[in-house]
Order: sequence, then structure tokens, then C-alpha cells
Amino acid sequence: MSLLCFLISTQGRWHHYHHHTKHKHHSHHDHTMPEISAPPEPSIALAAEPSCPPDHENSGGSTEVFDVRKFGAIGDGATDDTNAFKMAWDTACQVNSPSTIYVPNGFSFMIQSTIFTGPCQGGLVFQVDGTLMPPDGPEEWPKNNSKRQWLVFYRVNQMSLQGGGAIDGRGQKWWDLPCKPHKGINGTTLPGPCDSPVAIRFFMSSNLTVQGLKVKDSPQFHFRFDGCQNVHVQSLHITAPALSPNTDGIHIANTNGVQIYNSVISNGDDCISIGSGCYDVDIRNLTCGPGHGISIGSLGNHNSKACVHNVTVRDSVIKVSDNGVRIKTWQGGSGAVSSIMFGNIHMISVRNPIIIDQFYCLTKDCLNQTSAVYVSDIIYEGIKGTYDTRSPPMHFGCSDSVPCTNITLSDIELLPAEGDIVLDPFCWNAYGELETLTIPPVYCLREGVPRSILDNKDMDHC
Repeated sequence: MSLLCFLISTQGRWHHYHHHTKHKHHSHHDHTMPEISAPPEPSIALAAEPSCPPDHENSGGSTEVFDVRKFGAIGDGATDDTNAFKMAWDTACQVNSPSTIYVPNGFSFMIQSTIFTGPCQGGLVFQVDGTLMPPDGPEEWPKNNSKRQWLVFYRVNQMSLQGGGAIDGRGQKWWDLPCKPHKGINGTTLPGPCDSPVAIRFFMSSNLTVQGLKVKDSPQFHFRFDGCQNVHVQSLHITAPALSPNTDGIHIANTNGVQIYNSVISNGDDCISIGSGCYDVDIRNLTCGPGHGISIGSLGNHNSKACVHNVTVRDSVIKVSDNGVRIKTWQGGSGAVSSIMFGNIHMISVRNPIIIDQFYCLTKDCLNQTSAVYVSDIIYEGIKGTYDTRSPPMHFGCSDSVPCTNITLSDIELLPAEGDIVLDPFCWNAYGELETLTIPPVYCLREGVPRSILDNKDMDHC
């Protein structure tokens, strides 16, 4: 058994390093295109890699294992095991050699809102083969604890959160709160935002691996990476009800060197949302939906500067989703979104399969503003499938004063999921070219570069 587990583990690590290639930032009008393969098969579930409990006898002393039960954790789903987890973390964190915090199978551990702080002396594996869960809803949440986050990893380097276990956010009672963006049990809402916790947050950390886990029903975002570098996400399975509010699968902000591979996300918001300050992001083999699709943004809120570049999304399936691949910015922002590539993506009954929305607004009373985040060098290639006819298959709504430029379309085939009427794409102040004929045809894309861009020497390109 130990040999088998070693082979599986070694093979997984080889797969990780073999595919870890660093992106280069594409200059304007210079895109390096990956080879486009056949659309992935949407009916195949992406299985997580098997995880094995640490082998105490055959570890050879190279890795120390710290079972949370040895620190007093009960794992009955009701007892507060927070202190046991903190002690296990603090002990493992101080060991100079690689160490493993072990959460065994067959147990459910209830943990309060907690910050696990680094830096640690050696590499750290957080092996979750059992179940982790927070207190059940806002009434059970201690008043002194943050209601905005549950499990936080802060200033950690060389950490792997992995295993065949589950993380259950127990979000239902949070979603029922009668405050926006929640709907409330009777459809009523009160003004003001809800303080609902993000399930797992990595903050100012680097060289992270998250793999194999099943994560469900977070009160808010399932994963959030803020100010992180070199993040590898592999074989995650994230689920939440389609109507659960603000339950993004993975949100990244001010984070670079991100790889998200071979995962399944079905939730009530964006499968993956990419905020300002992100670059060198590679997303592959994702099955997304139901949900709100894969989004860059929203960017530029409250007249802020936003910068995102070198993002690739490829070889993925988006199904029964409100959006497919989306770039969304607020009026009044500044900065730039550039060098974005969406390739080999299969759409199944998706509203807005391809959308750029520079008039993003959560209410109906947003004022028109002249400044905008500059969107340029966007490639769409090999995007095929069906769309929900409540919206056009392609929507390029760009700023009046700062047009979108260098949009490239090739090998696009989008047909209505029902009926025979093919809707026309929508364009507003969008410039680019068609490398091949598209279905439906895009006649509304303008050619060349607009005078307003050529004359604006002061435009901030990040």
C-alpha cells in the first residue's frame, strides 16, 4: 500500500512540474497561440487524485506527521476542535523538515474562524482526508469572530492543502439572511451588504498547491487568493446550489503565476473570477456550470485603476450558465485588460457565451462616465456549442470614449439551443478582425484602430 501511495504521489508531482511553464507577457498584436485540440467531452467527470494517509512506519523520518487527534481533536461534528488544529499547526510549522498535518478519514471536525499564520520552517502539507466544517450558520458563529472569513492561511510559503476529504461550508443559513445580495427566505431583502464568510482564503502566500478536495456550500466565495504568487490548483470539485448568492468557486486578486487545472465547479456565481492585479493565469480542463461562467472582473469600481494581463482559458466546458467567458468593467475606472486568450471552449446552452461588458452596473442608476479600463488584445478561438436565445451569442459592449481594440475571432460556431433563429452578435465601439468566418457572422466589429486610441498618448496601459 505504501509503495502504491508513493507511486501515485510521485506521479502527481511529476505531472505538476512537467506542466509548470511560465507565461510570457504578450506584446500588442503579438499573440502566441496554443495548439487547439478537439472539444473536451462534457459528460466525463474529472476525478480527484486518490490520497493516502501518511505512512508513519515507512516515512524514513523525512516527513513528520501530526495527526490532529493527537492534539485533542474529537471529530464528532459537534465538539469545537479549533484549539487542536491550532496546536497541530503551530507544532508542524516550527519543524525544520517537511511536515504533514493529518486530518483522518471518517471524522468530521468543527472549526471556528481561524487564521493559520506562517512563515513556517519547512514545507507543510495539510492532508484533509476527513471532513472540515464551520459552525452552522450566523447564530452559531461566535460574536467576536470575523464573519467575513473562515479558514485563512497567512504568509505561508511552500504549502499543499490536499486530500480525498471534504470541506463543507454549511452555507444555507447564511444564504437565507434577508440582505443583499441574498434573496431572503420570502424573497425580501434589506439594504446593506451581508457579512458572510469566505470558506478558504490564502493571503500574501506563495508556492501553494491545492488539490483533490471536495468543497461545497460556502457561505460566500469557496476559495480566495489575495496577494499570492505561484498557485497551483488541481482536481478540485466545488459545488453549491445554482441560486446560492455570491458563492464564486475561486476568486483571485493581486495574484500571479496561477494554474487551475482539471477541476469541476458548479455554483451560484462565477466559477472563476479574476480581479485586478492578476497576471500569468492559466486555466485548463475546467468543467463550469451551472453558474455565471468565467469572469475577468468586475474591474474599475469606484473609479479605481485595474490591471489584468496574460490570462489563458482553454480546453474547457461551460454549461447551463448565465455567462460563458466574460470581461466586465465599471465606467469611471482606469488601467487595462490585455493579452487574454479564450481557446477550445465548448458551450452548452449558455447565455452570453462571449461577452465584454464595459457598462457593468449592479443597479439601474449608474452614471455615464468618460474614463474606462482599456480592453485590448483579446483572442477568441475554437469556441463552439449552443447558446440560450434570451441573449445574443456574442456581446461586445465597449466604452464610448475608450473603445476595445484588437479583438480577434476565429473558429467560432455558436448555434441556438432551441429553435432555428440565429441571433445577431452585438457590438458597440469594438474594433478587431475575423481570422475565419464565424457562426453567426460578426459584421458589427470595426476594422483598424480608432483615432481616439492613437491620439491618446497618456492612456494608462498598466
